[in-house]
Amino acid sequence: MAKITILDEHIANQIAAGEVVERPSSVVKELVENAVDAGASKIEVQVEEGGLELIRVTDNGSGIEPEDCETAFYRHATSKITAGRDLFQIRSLGFRGEALPSIAAVAKVRLVSSSNDSGLGRVIAIEGGTLKENEDTAAPQGTKITVRELFYNTPARLKYMKTIQTELGHVSDVMYRQALAHPEIAFSLKHNGNTLLQTQGGGDLLQVIASIYGINTSKSMIPIAAENLDYRISGFIGLPELTRSNRSAMSTIVNGRFIRNQGLHQAILRAYHTLLPINRYPLVVISLDMHPSLVDVNVHPAKLEVRFSKEAELNAFVEESIRAVLSEQVLIPQVVKQQLGKSGSGSVIQEQFHFPAARREAAAGAGSAAGATASPAANAASPAAPEAGSRYGTGAGAPPQPGGAFAAAGASALREQAPAYGSAGAAQARAGATAAPPEPPRRVPDAGQLGVRGTAPAGGPAAAAVPEALYGAPDLAPELPAFPELSLIGQHHGTYLIAQNEQGLYLIDQHAAHERVNYEYYYEKFGNPADASQELLLPITLEFTPAESEKLKERLSWFERAGVILEHFGGGTFRVVSCPYWFPGGEEAEIVREMAEWVLSERAIDLAKLREKSSILVSCKASIKANQKLTTEEADTLLQRLAACKQPYTCPHGRPIIVSFSNYDLEKLFKRVM
Repeated sequence: MAKITILDEHIANQIAAGEVVERPSSVVKELVENAVDAGASKIEVQVEEGGLELIRVTDNGSGIEPEDCETAFYRHATSKITAGRDLFQIRSLGFRGEALPSIAAVAKVRLVSSSNDSGLGRVIAIEGGTLKENEDTAAPQGTKITVRELFYNTPARLKYMKTIQTELGHVSDVMYRQALAHPEIAFSLKHNGNTLLQTQGGGDLLQVIASIYGINTSKSMIPIAAENLDYRISGFIGLPELTRSNRSAMSTIVNGRFIRNQGLHQAILRAYHTLLPINRYPLVVISLDMHPSLVDVNVHPAKLEVRFSKEAELNAFVEESIRAVLSEQVLIPQVVKQQLGKSGSGSVIQEQFHFPAARREAAAGAGSAAGATASPAANAASPAAPEAGSRYGTGAGAPPQPGGAFAAAGASALREQAPAYGSAGAAQARAGATAAPPEPPRRVPDAGQLGVRGTAPAGGPAAAAVPEALYGAPDLAPELPAFPELSLIGQHHGTYLIAQNEQGLYLIDQHAAHERVNYEYYYEKFGNPADASQELLLPITLEFTPAESEKLKERLSWFERAGVILEHFGGGTFRVVSCPYWFPGGEEAEIVREMAEWVLSERAIDLAKLREKSSILVSCKASIKANQKLTTEEADTLLQRLAACKQPYTCPHGRPIIVSFSNYDLEKLFKRVM
C-alpha cells in the first residue's frame, strides 16, 4: 500500500506560510514589494493592533487584470518570470508567486484591483484559503489588499506572537527599509490612526533619512557616489560621531532590495577603522546597483540574504569608496548641536538637508585661512596663548613622529625642525623633510613623559630614527582636509588641552592625541620590524599554562613577523630574546604578553591584522596618560605632531581626539543670542 501522497493545495499553502509569513511584518513586506513591482508612486499602509487585527496596503500602481485576480492566489503564479533563465536576470522584488496564497491560507484577505482608469475593477475575498467572493466592482486604478485576523486559523502561531509594540516595531522597520530603498515613492504608515511615517516621494534620500532618523541626524550624513565597471554605489554615510549600539542602522540596498550581508557589513566597518569606539556601529544607507547576473537573490525564504558572484571585489569597492569619502572630511564633532530654526518648517528642513555641503565649504574655508595670522582680538583674549610660532594647521605631508623627542630633546629644538604651521608652514616642512630628517629620539629619563624608548640598536643607523618613507614625497601627498589652525590656551585637569581659533574653542584629549601620533609612527615601524630588532642583555621570561604553551610553540614565527624573538625555555616558560628597540622602555614584557594573548585567540595568521594590533598596543603603552601636567612647550609639540597626522581626529580605538564649541554655541550658552 502506498504511503506517500500529494498534499492538498490548502495544506501546502499553510506549510509555505510557515516560511513566508513569519509575523505581521512579513505580510507588510510582501505586499509592499508587490506594490513597488507594480510601479506605484504612492503606497499607503494601515495596521491595527500591531498588524494582527488589520493590515491594509493601498497603491496606485498598474493593478491586476480582472481575469488574473483569482489566478494570483494560486501557488507559484507569477508574472515576473517565465523560464528558468529568468532566475539569473531578476530585476523585480518578488518572483516566486508564494506570498499571496501563503497569506490567504492563514488570514482573511480581500483584494480590490483595477488595471485601468475606467473605474471598473475586480474584488476577490478569501478566508483561510477558501474563495468567498469574486466579482466586478467599482475601483480606481491600483490595488488595495486588506488582511484581517492574521493566524486566526493557526492558534499555535498566534499564541507565540510578541507584544503589539514589538510587532509594530518590526512593521515599522520594514517600512523604513522600503522607504530608504525607494525614495522616489511616497510611503505612509499608520497604526490605529496615528501616522508613524510619511515620505514625500520626491527622490531625495536625505529627506527620507530625516523622516526616519530625525533632522539632526540627517545633518551629520555625508553623500557618497562612486562606480567602477561592475558596481555603482550611492547614498549617505554617517559621520563617526553618529553611532549606534548595534548594526540595525546599517542599511544595504542591492538593486532596490534591502538585504543583510555580513561581508558588506564588515567592509563598511573596515572603512570606519579607528574612527569608531569599540562596540559602536555607524549609520549608513548605501545603494548598490549591478547587473542582475552578479547577484543571486533566490537563496533565502524572505529574500533578505543574497549571494554575490564577485563578493571580494564588491567588498573591496565598498570599503575603498567609503574610506575615500571619510578621508575628505574634517571629523571634529561639535559639542552643542546648532538649531537653524525654531520650528520644523519645510524651509528650515531644506536648509539643513544641504548641511553636508555647507560642512565641506566651511572646512575648505578653514584650510584656505590656515596660514593666516589670527586676529589681534583672538590673541588678546588669551594671555597664555603661545606666540605666532605655536600655530597648528594642516600638515598632511609632515612626519607624525613619536613623543620621545618631546621631553628629552626639548620643544624648542623641535620647533626649529618645523618653523611654521598652517598651509605655508606645512609645505615648507614637506619640502625639507627628506633633505634633513630630525635627530633620532633619545632615551626619555621619565617613562611618564612624552616619550617612547629611543636607543638605537648597536651597529644600526644613527642618522635618523624615523624612516624616510614616513615623511612621504611632497608630490604624492594625499589631498586631506585642513586641520584647524589652533592657538594653545592651556591645560585642564592635566588631561585636556584647550585651544582656540577664529571659529571657536577646542578641547583636545592629550592621551588620545599622543596615541594617534604614536600609532601612525609605529604602524610604519611594524612594516619592517626585523630591521629594528635588537637582542636584550637580560631576556624577559613569561609563564603560560600547558595548553597555551603547546599552541604558542607552533606560532613562534608569528612573533618574528613583529620583530619579537620568543623562545621556548622549557615547561610553560618562554623568554623574549630580542624585540624592536623602539618598544616603550619598561613595557616590553607586558606588550609581548598581550601580543601572545592575541596570537592565542586567533585561528590563522593575518599579517595586516598583526601589524595593526601590535601598533595599537605599543602606541597605547607609549602615550602620555591623563592627569599628567604638560609644559607649554610639550603641549605645543604635541599639537604640532597631531596636525601632521594622516587622521588626526580619532585615536586608534575610535574615540574622538578633539571636540569643538563654535562661537555661536558659546554665545548661545551664555544667552548672548536667543
